[in-house]
Amino acid sequence: MDSIPANRRLWNQISSAYQHEHDPQIGATPRLWGMYSIPDAHLHALGDVTGKRVLELGCGAGQWSRELAAEGATVVGLDLSEAQLAAAARAMGAARYPLVQGAAEQLPFAADSFDLVFCDFGGLSWAPPHLAVPQAARVLGRGGRLVFNVASPWFEACYDEAASRVTTTLQQDYFGLNTIAEDDGATSYQLTYGDWVKVLRGAGLIIDDLIEPRPELGTLNGYNETDPPDWAHRWPAELLWVTHKP
Repeated sequence: MDSIPANRRLWNQISSAYQHEHDPQIGATPRLWGMYSIPDAHLHALGDVTGKRVLELGCGAGQWSRELAAEGATVVGLDLSEAQLAAAARAMGAARYPLVQGAAEQLPFAADSFDLVFCDFGGLSWAPPHLAVPQAARVLGRGGRLVFNVASPWFEACYDEAASRVTTTLQQDYFGLNTIAEDDGATSYQLTYGDWVKVLRGAGLIIDDLIEPRPELGTLNGYNETDPPDWAHRWPAELLWVTHKP
């Protein structure tokens, strides 16, 4: 399934509104993961990036990329949407880094180009994982890491489309998770735990950790309504995979 054209159109349409609504949260402080803005200092997923060659898959307005560039990484920010890349260019600070338009399932880079490939609800949420993960593995050097955060299948299986919120009731089949129809014909992707393991291992990657970020009580979800409000304190809303290429 070629979701690239529709996904590009969607993100070009919503980029301005998305950044207006979410940039104050995403860019509030450095290295915040996911829907609940949990600091990487608490999760220990990325580690020191000084001197590392880093690719962000789906960089949006560059909130992560510009921080890692400021820390001394050699960063490339890739995004499917020219509107998102324009937002990243406008927000770029003193630490300059290149921006590339492209799709996670068709990376325009040579093998062994990066030491770290990562995303936070980026390319691995908006590209078919069975295509995007092997591409990420291909551009990593030996010992390079793929680290990415996506929604948990629990979160997706409990999402009530009619009510536009996540509930405590299963709304769809766990084993039916794969593609998710978004607005205007766009598509996002959600795998089961087992399918993520198959895709990662099939790409030759070693799984080092699976972090299930757990927000503190009272931490609000910046993107989705949940019922009850403490849903993600009780069940995993996100999966933060930490892998490397042997």
